[in-house]
Parts: sequence; structure tokens; C-alpha cells
Amino acid sequence: MRRALGPVLLTAATLTACGRGGAGDLPAACQFPDGARTVRAALAAAPARVSVDGTPLSKCLVREADASDVQAVGAVYVETASGLATAARAHPKSPAALQLGYLVGAVRRGAGKTAGIHYELERRVEQELNGIDTRSAEFLRGERAGREDG
Repeated sequence: MRRALGPVLLTAATLTACGRGGAGDLPAACQFPDGARTVRAALAAAPARVSVDGTPLSKCLVREADASDVQAVGAVYVETASGLATAARAHPKSPAALQLGYLVGAVRRGAGKTAGIHYELERRVEQELNGIDTRSAEFLRGERAGREDG
């Protein structure tokens, strides 16, 4: 079910190159030294406000970020979404469904402010929703919280 990240990263890099020179600074918290584990651990707080070192997940989607930053954040978010989706498919009413909803909401929130730079990331995260009950109370609660505070 996993798809290659290559097209996501290439598209993200191409879109980023169309910006104003990649001058946006990625917050230090968004470098995710432990990769998806960092985001998964932060998502344990959902539906309360989720952040990594005080930075909301949506703030990691920087409008004029360098291509390498877009790739790094995108890879971590897609890996996180994939793992949560696997767990949510197995247990639809679990915290994983709520956390996946939160991540989706936060990505939508952040991508909505980047003039299309993170469109491919948003699309790729949403691909992980295949087989997920996106109308479940858990998912909807998480998605709403992610859009509001993510």
C-alpha cells in the first residue's frame, strides 16, 4: 500500500523552486531528529494542542522553505500518517484514528497557507486515508482539532 516518496519529493522540490528563493526558515523543532517517532510522540497529546518543542505541526510547512526542508518534513509526515493509518485500519476507534485525523487537519491547515508549495505533501498524506473511516467520531475529532490548533 505504501507508495514511493520519490514523486512527492521531486514535486515538492520543483514547487519550492518556484517560490521566492527558498528564504523561509524552518523552525528548529521541525528538524525531527528522531523522525516519525518525534511526531508520533507529540501526537499522543491529541486532541489537545500538539507541538514539538512548542511549535505546532502546521508551522513546519513553511511557504518559502528550502527544497530539502520540504522533503524532510514531508517524509516524516507521510511516514507518520502511514503508521497511524495502519493502526487505525486495524482498530478504527483507537487513539491512532484520532491522531491521524489531527495530523491530517494540521497538514491541511499548514498547506493552506503556503500557496501550493505543500500541495503534494497534503495529497500524499491524504492517500494514507484509504480504508480509514474518515466519518468516525475519533477521526473527525482529531481532524477538527488539527485544523484549529495544529
